[in-house]
Amino acid sequence: MRIATQNHVLREPLAEHEQKQLALGYLQDAWTEASHDGVDGDCLAQTALFLALAELISTYGEEAAARYTDNLSARIRNGEFSVELSRQ
Repeated sequence: MRIATQNHVLREPLAEHEQKQLALGYLQDAWTEASHDGVDGDCLAQTALFLALAELISTYGEEAAARYTDNLSARIRNGEFSVELSRQ
């Protein structure tokens, strides 16, 4: 009788920019799948913002998350989020 074992490969932790690229790919895949299932882009955006803010609050607290969001309007106006996302 053979016992199945999982192969866990120990990897070096990813650098922050690599984690962000990987996360972006996962989120783009989920976004595409939800869009194909008929979920409206505006609904997805609002839900993504809600989940992101909830995570920031859970991690850093309400005051720190509020300070972070204080800077978002200037960043939006400066074009930081005006990027062309690939839509499949």
